[in-house]
Amino acid sequence: MNITTIKNWAVALFSITILTSCGDDDPGIVINEPATYVFERNGESTVSFSGQTTRTLMAEEILSAFKDPTKSQQTIDAMFAHTEGSADFTNADLNVSDKSVRSKTAASSDLFSSNTALSAEIKSDFDSWIAEQVDTVFPNWELEASVGVAGQIQEAGGGSIRYVNGKGLELNQAFNKGLIGALFVDQIVNNYVSTSVLDAGNNVPENNAGVLSEGKSYTNMEHKWDEAYGYAYAKAADETDPNATLGENDSFLYKYIGRVEGDEDFTGIADEIYNAFKLGRAAIVAGDYEVRDVQAEIIREKISTVIAVRAVYYLQQGKAGLEQETVDYASVFHSLSEGLGFVYGLQFTRQPNSESPYFTNAEVNAMMDDLMTRNGFWDVSTTTLDDISNDIAAKFSFTVEEAGS
Repeated sequence: MNITTIKNWAVALFSITILTSCGDDDPGIVINEPATYVFERNGESTVSFSGQTTRTLMAEEILSAFKDPTKSQQTIDAMFAHTEGSADFTNADLNVSDKSVRSKTAASSDLFSSNTALSAEIKSDFDSWIAEQVDTVFPNWELEASVGVAGQIQEAGGGSIRYVNGKGLELNQAFNKGLIGALFVDQIVNNYVSTSVLDAGNNVPENNAGVLSEGKSYTNMEHKWDEAYGYAYAKAADETDPNATLGENDSFLYKYIGRVEGDEDFTGIADEIYNAFKLGRAAIVAGDYEVRDVQAEIIREKISTVIAVRAVYYLQQGKAGLEQETVDYASVFHSLSEGLGFVYGLQFTRQPNSESPYFTNAEVNAMMDDLMTRNGFWDVSTTTLDDISNDIAAKFSFTVEEAGS
């Protein structure tokens, strides 16, 4: 079987055993792709992504703090930039961890190792959302929001109460959806599935020789790939078969892979992402790095698509709300706040077979400025929402109508 056939099979993502000849002197490489994400060596699991689980749990608690007006900025800042041993969380296991959310925000090898200034700028965006929530929204928690005035606003018919700044932005949504891009997506597509990380140092010869990380059951390359997997699926009820409960138990990427999968225009994307993770990991075990890298490109494209689809979806939901005879501003502002967060996340996407995101930081900032100009969501135009939606869709293989429905 030639290498072209292998790549075709890899892209199709069939869950089968692939046998390929890799040269006249090579007896062949066998890729044994399991039915679920289960990889073992000598009867022991070789899959580990505890750090990703920890950061996901930390991020969930930070989001909860955004809805607690008794919290101080110092408290939430400490949660975001946790230091080992500090009692920042209700979960004692998180307190003893040396991990933090802030340290891995905008911290990928490919985008930020040589651009620490931009990384610091992005981290400061998250810091500013925390500060504004505490300084502006919390003091007005019980007051009614209006143009230029932070406070609460309730959805029509006694629905959910939303807490917004003076421009109608739910800062917790900006933080939440922005973090999906700056942490979860960035660490997957620009870090752990990148050759700069997978092939760093002696990873390739050590993986070929089955040299394990000290005291561990896995090679370093296997572990890097699993860390990418963890940023997608750490909160799944069954980490080996996450699509069985897709979108549950999570407020981040896993949830929104599920939301996009639930749109009939994008049905199948969840399996494409999961199967690419699974086949890529099997290829690492087999030492077939061509197949591995094909799967990495699939992961980049499909996860980037998730961010773009949800950005357009929420902008279009906001537009639809503004076109109603009676505008439910709380509902509109909620949709637009989520949309803004996903727009922010576009700078962390990755075009396949490229070193570039689909949108640069400057392009993302320009879109956000358009959304927040003058009085922000209080007077944003439907034309602006359509223009941004069209710009996003034009970079991807979907239409505004498909994503916005």
